[in-house]
Amino acid sequence: MVRDITLGQYYPGKSFLHRLDPRSKIILLIAYLVIIFCTFNYLSLLLVTIFTALVIAISGVPFKTYLKSLKIVITIVIITSILNLFYGTGEPIWQWWIISVTANGINRAIFVTIRIICLILASSCLTFTTSPTDLTDALERLLKPLNKIHFPVHEVSMMMTLALRFVPTLLEETDKIMQAQKARGADMEAGNLFTRIKAMIPILVPLFVSAFRRAYEVATAMECRCYNGGSGRTRMKVIHMTKRDAVGFIGVALIIIGVFICNIMMKKVI
Repeated sequence: MVRDITLGQYYPGKSFLHRLDPRSKIILLIAYLVIIFCTFNYLSLLLVTIFTALVIAISGVPFKTYLKSLKIVITIVIITSILNLFYGTGEPIWQWWIISVTANGINRAIFVTIRIICLILASSCLTFTTSPTDLTDALERLLKPLNKIHFPVHEVSMMMTLALRFVPTLLEETDKIMQAQKARGADMEAGNLFTRIKAMIPILVPLFVSAFRRAYEVATAMECRCYNGGSGRTRMKVIHMTKRDAVGFIGVALIIIGVFICNIMMKKVI
């Protein structure tokens, strides 16, 4: 299960998405996530789904990697869909006691499921095609206006990137600890829920110790290199927007226009 978590992983490549400016990718992702929740009929939902599949195809990242990112949250998606199934309005199609299923509830469940899946895939695409260093630079550039109100933009960007960067490392460390405990005869899958939670204690303790040790080592390394924040620092790699970014903005703009046209021309389903 731990090996299936892909959060924070970066896959080097030379695809169209890899070569986009990281600032553009963050802006486009935010716009795309907003438009996902503006789909109110099946045609607009289909348009967004096709666009998501197209983005995955041109990212150059193996599709099985995206499936791994979905595998972790599939239980949450199923539970959310089932709950929405019983919260619809209108004439019930099936009813038992106080539980009823309506056509509106079925539509809600379908829309919520596809929206969450598209959201996760699009967010994963950003981390798969953008290195942590580029993400730091992009976040710092986008939040730069907040410096005027003395907001610690560089420090916040650095913390977010370090947290994202060390997720794969901590997952690898967790997997090693679990394998070591199993080699000593520990059984983490047998018993009821409380027994399984108790069996996780021998994993959590060394994991926290390892995490604090790594944090201390990173802090020491930064101090030895005279790190003092973002003031007066230069960058080895200067990011800049090109014609590819304009193509990306045009593509997302077309999807936004298409969704709004579908919402105007067709009746709302939910």
